[in-house]
Amino acid sequence: MMIIYKKIGNRIKMLREKAVMSQDMLSQRMGISRPAVSQIESGERKISAEELQKLSHIFHVSMDDLLNPVKEPEVHLHKGKEEKTAKPQMRISVPQKNLQKFKEVLLYILNKVGAKENIGETVIYKLLYFIDFDFYEKYEEQLIGATYIKNKYGPTPVEFVKIVERMMADKEIEKVKSEYFNFPQTKYLPCRKPDLAKLMANEIEVIDDVLNRLSEMNGSQISAYSHSDVPWMTTADGDAIEYESVFYRMLPYSVRAYAEENG
Repeated sequence: MMIIYKKIGNRIKMLREKAVMSQDMLSQRMGISRPAVSQIESGERKISAEELQKLSHIFHVSMDDLLNPVKEPEVHLHKGKEEKTAKPQMRISVPQKNLQKFKEVLLYILNKVGAKENIGETVIYKLLYFIDFDFYEKYEEQLIGATYIKNKYGPTPVEFVKIVERMMADKEIEKVKSEYFNFPQTKYLPCRKPDLAKLMANEIEVIDDVLNRLSEMNGSQISAYSHSDVPWMTTADGDAIEYESVFYRMLPYSVRAYAEENG
């Protein structure tokens, strides 16, 4: 049983009890059986994006309130119109770290946008996170497969420090201390071009898409943006962020056209 289902199930149970609603009542509103509701609340059953959207309308809470494992939700007891969204297929492959690819992706980022004034270490952390998680959502395969920890500044790649130390020792990148609007900033400058032979076309496509969308943000902006992404919201502080949670993303974070897949 995946931890994320247990977290979401506990959240749903909390909302149901605050709304003074039985499992029977909730099952009728959702159009599923009472045992199915019980299984969802216990984390024994996967819940679809369509069912999450229904619950958001039933309890009149935002997706943030529904998925956030920390914040206390506000529940309003009035009826709302339910909407349906496409149900994603949950075909999951467990990501494995590819440290060599980590180096090439980092060099690709630095060569393409590293010279921008806003691109410091914090921004790089988040760009790597979105590259990894966007690729996983879109292709159900790992790109880097790094481990990202949830902290108050957003997702942080655990392997980053050691990989950067090795790259500096090998004279592949250079670390520079600077300032950005009077705040200390750590920048990395590439000392070589990335080996594009080690990056597939679809990997480069995802990397470019993330850089085009997010590389103009500064550290504060991209950190705040990452805080509204479902994988970050459904993770407790200090825990590793689960890749499987990307399949519960909503716009503007989701990069996969589920509706087209389902006809």
